[in-house]
Formats: sequence, C-alpha cells, structure tokens
Amino acid sequence: MQVLVLNSGSSSLKFQLFAMPEATILCSGLIERIGFEDAKFIFKTNGNTIQVIEAIPNHKVGLELLSKQLLHKETGIIKSADGIDIVGHRVVQGGASFNKTTEITPSVKAKIKDLFSLAPLHNPANFEGIEVAEIVFPKAKQVAVFDTAFHQTIPEHVYKYAIPNEFSEQYKIRLYGFHGTSHKYVSENAIDYLGKQHSKIISIHLGNGCSITAIKDGKSIDHSMGLTPLDGLIMGTRSGAIDPSVIFHLAKKLDYSLDEINTLLQKKSGMLGLTGYSDLRDIQAEAEKGNRVCKLALQMNAYRIKKYIGSYTAILNGLDAIVFTAGIGENSPEMRELVCTDLEYLGIHLDVEKNKIRPSKLTAVCSDTSKVKVLVIPTNEELEIAKQAVNLFQN
Repeated sequence: MQVLVLNSGSSSLKFQLFAMPEATILCSGLIERIGFEDAKFIFKTNGNTIQVIEAIPNHKVGLELLSKQLLHKETGIIKSADGIDIVGHRVVQGGASFNKTTEITPSVKAKIKDLFSLAPLHNPANFEGIEVAEIVFPKAKQVAVFDTAFHQTIPEHVYKYAIPNEFSEQYKIRLYGFHGTSHKYVSENAIDYLGKQHSKIISIHLGNGCSITAIKDGKSIDHSMGLTPLDGLIMGTRSGAIDPSVIFHLAKKLDYSLDEINTLLQKKSGMLGLTGYSDLRDIQAEAEKGNRVCKLALQMNAYRIKKYIGSYTAILNGLDAIVFTAGIGENSPEMRELVCTDLEYLGIHLDVEKNKIRPSKLTAVCSDTSKVKVLVIPTNEELEIAKQAVNLFQN
C-alpha cells in the first residue's frame, strides 16, 4: 500500500511517500519559504535529490509542482496517479467536530472550511491540499489527521476560558491546542527513551509556528496555543500571547479594522515584526554580525519559552525531560542554549559540546549529571500521519 502524506505548514509543505505497513520511504521532500521569490523545492528519492529555487506564491502552486514531479516520466516516483492508495493530510484545526483521524467526505471538507477563521494560516492551506489531491489522485482515499486530536485529554479547568459560559458552550470557544501530531510522536519516543511507566515531559516544537506542551504519562495536560495557533510563543510571523487590549487600542486609536489587526498579528508580527526577518537562520546570522534588534528578538523568544517551562514544571509537579523538535528545535543549537541557560534550579544542565550537533535521531544534549534529560528528537509527523491513516481502514 502506498500512502502519500501532505503536511502543510503556514509557509511550508513537507511530504513523504511511504510503502506501508513497512514504513519504507519512497520519496520525501520539502517546499519552504512559500510566498517568497526564493522559495525552495526539494525532492529526494533513493539518494538522488532535485532542488529548485523559484517563486512559489502559495500552497496550491507548490502542490501542483509536487504532483508534476511525482508523475515525471524520468525523475518521478510513480507511473500513474492510481498508484497512490491513501493521501493523508495534516489538518491543523478540527474544532469540536473532530477528535480522531477521519476519512474526508464533502461534509468533512465543509466543516474544515468552516474552521478557517480559527486557523487562518493553516486550514486554508490544508484545504487546498485536499482539493488538489482529490483531482490528482481521484482513486485514493483522502484522510485527515487533526493537530487538535492529541490535546483532547487537556482537562476542562485548563481548556476553558474565563468568559460567560454561553460563549464556551454555544460557540465552542476554548483552548484546542495544535502541533498535536508532532508532540505525540516525539513524546512517545521520549517515553521509550526514559523507560519509565510514569513520565513528566515538556515538548517544545519550534519552527515557523511554535508551541509547547506539558505531557504527563503520555497525555497532553496543557498547551501554549489556544482557540487558534496565534497564542503562546513568539513565532515567525505570529505575535504569540499579547494583552487583548492591544486589539482595542489598535482599533480605537489607530482606526484599524478587524481584518487589518488580524493580518498584523498573524502575518506581520513575531520575529518578522521584530527584525524584518521571519526565518530564524537569517536572524541568527544577523545577530552574529552584531545586529541589536535580532539579538533582542532571540532573547525575547527564549525568555517566553523559559516562562512556559517554569509554569509547566509546576503543573506537572516535576520534570523528567524537555524535548526540542521541529525545524528550529532540531537545527538551532543557539536557540537550545539560550533556552536552557540559567535553568539549573530545575535540574537542567545542557552540555555545550553535545548541543553543537544537528542530530538525525533522538539525542541527549544534556550533561551526564543533569537530573532532567534534554533531548533533541527529529519529529516525523508524516510517518505518524501515515500510520494513523492506514489504521483507520484496518480497524
């Protein structure tokens, strides 16, 4: 059985084609910097790599580029679109409608579309992926795996907001949580590594979108994102947590419309708003040159993560491990060091030399005497999605 997994982020598209149940990777790749003139398309098969740098204005264009490459007569991986049995889609926001992996039907698509406002940078991209895949792979089963599903174990006193109950009940306004597929995957790997029946883990997913989760005995009990992926940590273009009064101030004092405020907080804030760059690699390079605003932005980012580590350690009543994952978490020793500095009181001791690597597998980057393990675990949301999609039709 061949399963194609599409994982659309806010400015990226990761993909893998698996032969299941063996989980053999037939091809993999990435489209990054979507929306920029220098977007990059990488396609890998059996040691061969195709790389293209060109303008990719949106996810639809990126998906069309991918589909052409998959079917390319000379460098593609499949001879016919009928060779794909299942297409598994990462869908960020499932709202109150979806708490498990689901086969996509017209009614499911309609509900995903209704949730656009709760994940405006993601659900539209996820939806585009579904529509393009339905055209390119008409005989394949289309499956949605929801980011919010892993966080359904968060207790009511945590996910509920202090607003009139009618809004919570009628309009389902609550904390949903995101990046659930990633947090689930890396936390299960961390639990296996610890070898403990009961575990207390903080999973830190750092990419263009960033989130942090408190995980007790394998279950999510708190999470930094809320009703939408806008809340919590500072991100590539998203502000993260701010005083809600900022919205009223912008509306009243500057006469901003709600759409303008939404665009400001979703697409023009975060690291981009602070530095002019949304890619951490660019920000780190500028910081090394002495750019003050880039140095400050990195400090702000790390400080926000530290605050969550402290609060989540409290609600977990202890800590066994912190896990860094995703593009930044896996590939930025500098950010890991900034986050872990001055956390010795929690029993966190980073080994600076071990931390210099960019590991391809689970790696401990803490000192041998650190009471809390500091782990870097490459996430594999695509494999997790493929497994869940196959299991849907086996049960």
